[in-house]
Amino acid sequence: MKRTVSASLSAPASRSLKARNLLALALALSVPLAAGQASAQSARQTTLVMGGDFSDLITLDPGVSYEFTGSLITGNLYDTLVGFEGNDLSKVRPRLASSWKVTPTATGSQITFTLRSAKFSTGRPVTAADVVYSMNRVISLKSPSSFLLTDVANLKLGSVTAPNANTVVFNIPKTANPNIVLALLTFNVGGIVDATEAKAHEQNGDFGSAWLRDHSAGSGPFVLNRWDRSSQVALDSNPNAFRRSINIKRVILRYMLESSAQQTAMNSGEIDVAWDYTPDAFNAAMGNSKLKALKTSTFQMSYLGMNSAKGQPFEDPRLREAVRYAIDQDGIIKSLLQGLGRKVQTIIPLGLAGSNPALPYSYDPAKAKALLAAAGKPNGFDVDFLVSTGSCSGGVPCQDLAAKVQSDLAKVGIRANIKQMVNAELLTAYRAQKAPLIQVGWSPDYPDADGNGTPLADYNAKSLAWRNGWSDPAASKLAQSAAVEIDQSKRIALYKQLTELVVKSGPYAILYQPYKPVVTGASVVGFVRNANGDVQFEKIAKK
Repeated sequence: MKRTVSASLSAPASRSLKARNLLALALALSVPLAAGQASAQSARQTTLVMGGDFSDLITLDPGVSYEFTGSLITGNLYDTLVGFEGNDLSKVRPRLASSWKVTPTATGSQITFTLRSAKFSTGRPVTAADVVYSMNRVISLKSPSSFLLTDVANLKLGSVTAPNANTVVFNIPKTANPNIVLALLTFNVGGIVDATEAKAHEQNGDFGSAWLRDHSAGSGPFVLNRWDRSSQVALDSNPNAFRRSINIKRVILRYMLESSAQQTAMNSGEIDVAWDYTPDAFNAAMGNSKLKALKTSTFQMSYLGMNSAKGQPFEDPRLREAVRYAIDQDGIIKSLLQGLGRKVQTIIPLGLAGSNPALPYSYDPAKAKALLAAAGKPNGFDVDFLVSTGSCSGGVPCQDLAAKVQSDLAKVGIRANIKQMVNAELLTAYRAQKAPLIQVGWSPDYPDADGNGTPLADYNAKSLAWRNGWSDPAASKLAQSAAVEIDQSKRIALYKQLTELVVKSGPYAILYQPYKPVVTGASVVGFVRNANGDVQFEKIAKK
């Protein structure tokens, strides 16, 4: 999902490597060059610089952000009531809540949280009133992630209460699963905002959202220093945080949209972490003793979304099926990804209970052509194909992946007109249901099958099924039933039915489930990216 090289903080290429790195560091950290190389070196040891394609960043408001980079950053700016630690995504653990209990009620269930003693970056204490405000804020904003609280947790204004300053009660109706509620509260939509600070910057009833777009008001281990659009995001250690960073005092996410720019910067020592190596570069990094090549797991899926609304190019389900037969998945995974991906065709990622490993579609251009003819398109058709610039999941340049997909589709008569744009623009069009055909990635907001089941299958959730104009009452009902089912065997059976329905008639052609190739310098320790895409910056150090 990405782009072309954007402005970085480095000096012109004509400067010496030493001078270039020193100037880049000075600009990034506001360290005067006159302070000398010793102070610059000290600053370098406590600064983590990440180079990557971060152009999907739209907002840093935890109640609105719904993109990969936004989630990565807000997870370090804001604390949630519960969270996951490292790669263990099997059990939620205490975060702002020191403990909690789930009890049945006449109308469903109740989750009672006891808060730990914590402070926001402003120095104000985190109270139960802040939690209530943060939840009500998300519900009222009706943001892209609000559905997690309103449609998945089935919360409404008044569902979350504060009996006292240290206790928060969530009243969950029978239509929601309390275990899923706990899981989704780990996502940035569950980030707790300093209510006093947000209210102080409210404009026209926006709950401070315009201000929080590029400011922070959380209790996480970092605070936002600044966000220079299309250039960098700088975070500083939060001295008031209870999960305080010990070694790293500043994190800089520098926009480097092309893998080649990241490779050059890694080799020169300009950055410490590269987010988007290509498969070729990643394989080379594995043999470099100065680098660490991390093949991290993901629950992400790279897929094609096909607009299936009335009057749209893929309204006829036979055309959608034709695309699935036309795509050469094996060629993509073996040639482009070089092993940094797994073959999957159903909507629940491998690794989550409820995933379906079935592969009903083989590469069959003849069958694709027959489906086109049956749908009244014997000569094929033209369609605009929205593609991001930069790197797609698995480290593949988006233009390379799009060219392969375009070639596959052309062989059966579907003429895909590639239109490249930066991720923020791409996602804006997608959210407005204005993407006829789109190449994009998706990862569940929380590690549960419902993190894909509801958004990809339930049109009413106004997420991916809605963006692709696909409304199937049977799919919606199955997604809703599976979400609230407590019995695990029954739940898995429901997801089997759902995945079989969507893979046959849904608006998606799953391309692959990628691994995320991340490369760090040898001096970086404690860097862990879990399958949900989270990185806890406070646990990282540089030796």
